[in-house]
Amino acid sequence: MKHLLLSKHLLETLQLEQLDKKLFRGNTIDIGSPIVFGGQVLAQALSAATQTVSPDRFAHSLHAYFILPGDKSKPIIYEVDTIRDGGSFTTRRVVAIQDGRPIFNFSASFQKRQEGFTHQSDMPKVANPEDLPSFSDLFKKIATKYNIKSMGLFDENSPIEARPVEDIDYENPGNLPPYRHVWFRWKDDSIQNNPALHRIILAYFSDYNLLTSALLPHNISFLKRKLQIASLDHAMWFHCDPPINEWLLYAIDSPYAGHARGFSRGQIFTQSGVMVASVAQEGMIRFKREVK
Repeated sequence: MKHLLLSKHLLETLQLEQLDKKLFRGNTIDIGSPIVFGGQVLAQALSAATQTVSPDRFAHSLHAYFILPGDKSKPIIYEVDTIRDGGSFTTRRVVAIQDGRPIFNFSASFQKRQEGFTHQSDMPKVANPEDLPSFSDLFKKIATKYNIKSMGLFDENSPIEARPVEDIDYENPGNLPPYRHVWFRWKDDSIQNNPALHRIILAYFSDYNLLTSALLPHNISFLKRKLQIASLDHAMWFHCDPPINEWLLYAIDSPYAGHARGFSRGQIFTQSGVMVASVAQEGMIRFKREVK
């Protein structure tokens, strides 16, 4: 099946080529965006950091800044700084480099498995994924009408399947509340017993649908208006092992937008209601400036 081939290709892209003890190289998968997809750089940086950490420690948080847009035609070099290896926590810093210039700064913290106090937010009550159409089905007609050649994760052969809860008219969205819910899962069962890789894939997907949620109240169609949308920073907390092969609910809201920036938050739950991760991001959202 084609999605299995794409799954293998994406996994190879995210797991990187090791050049030296703390130096890695990653290539880019073209998802149709004009620059490198931010989720890819985020996931590759986490992959590079993870490969320098003892396997008994798992990433529990990451914080990143997007500095310059990445060039899809060139590889990205990831340089890892092994800042600290403590008794319970490990800290890593990563710089992504193209053409000798940093394009992305990243830091992550890893922890040994430990027990402690537990509570969590309730999962929103939404329709089950089995009762919803996929993004690929919803987007086919739009892609044909607007001559969109690459659908990225919206493609039916994508290794990640996504199903939106809310029915949004992408051509004429109207003024909508600033929240949305998306079910998603990794189609390939071959990585079921790899918690570190599950975190990397979750980081990759966490950049989808997040920033565009800040556009929902403003009756803006990205199909009709020329927009500049770019992630500025991204933070993520892994609360427990994410079962990426099972349906996960991404509950997103945008409490603020202004000054050409939008701020969005996300919570990720298993279908049984376990909260596995939280996300926050601010990004640039504005109309494209006319070049004279």
